Amino acid sequence: MLSTIADYTRLTKDMGKSLTQVATQPDVSRDTDYFLSHIGNVKTIDDFLKDYRLYSYAMKAFGLSDMTYAKAFMRKVLTEGIADNTTFANKLTDTRYRQFAAAFNFAALGDKATQAAAATTGTATQYVTQTMEEKAGDQNEGLRLALYFTRKASTITTGYQILADKALTQVVQTAMGWSSTISSSDIDAQAKMITSKIDLTDFQDPAKVTKFVQRFAAMWDATQAQSDNSTNPALVLIGGAASIGMDTDMLSKLQSIKFGK
Repeated sequence: MLSTIADYTRLTKDMGKSLTQVATQPDVSRDTDYFLSHIGNVKTIDDFLKDYRLYSYAMKAFGLSDMTYAKAFMRKVLTEGIADNTTFANKLTDTRYRQFAAAFNFAALGDKATQAAAATTGTATQYVTQTMEEKAGDQNEGLRLALYFTRKASTITTGYQILADKALTQVVQTAMGWSSTISSSDIDAQAKMITSKIDLTDFQDPAKVTKFVQRFAAMWDATQAQSDNSTNPALVLIGGAASIGMDTDMLSKLQSIKFGK
């Protein structure tokens, strides 16, 4: 039986301790030491993008590793900054780019941008958190998603923000018992469905976030167990299919609950 909620509870019970354990791992410690000792020497966007070790560290910290190659794109994000709604980063639905531009605010701070706490210790903290989530995902993808959702929940104010983030979308769809096939439907209709079923203001309340994550974890474990059993020939031969009845019942009950209303 999978135990996403047990692992989640173990890690979040003392988040400081969990993060420290990750931060002191040799590879993480080495990369963080390099970043903190060199980022202050960066004075321009060009300097930043040319030092791949610094740049890739920062990109990973903000969950943007898959866009590390797109230097021209990121140069535009950094060059225009976040001063008003017309800037490139502010026009993007994905808020991670706005957060990145805010942390490394060359547009507003110039050569002092990398002296700000957000660009130094703030980024290092995010890197460690991101690494913890990734390492958790190596063992249990549901745990990674649960941790990520917990971290991002308070920033969610619209259904579109959820839909712009694949991980958030997966958590919400799983928790609500919605098929992933709905992602092919009209985005406005999806956003409306989210807000009709979930009171997004609840995500400002840590207790309600925990409740939602517990719901996600229960759904995740139940569906994973059901999938594993249904595809295991040995279990099918000995009548294993009957053993998932409890999970199916739980799925039905969880799907019938209207969260946050």
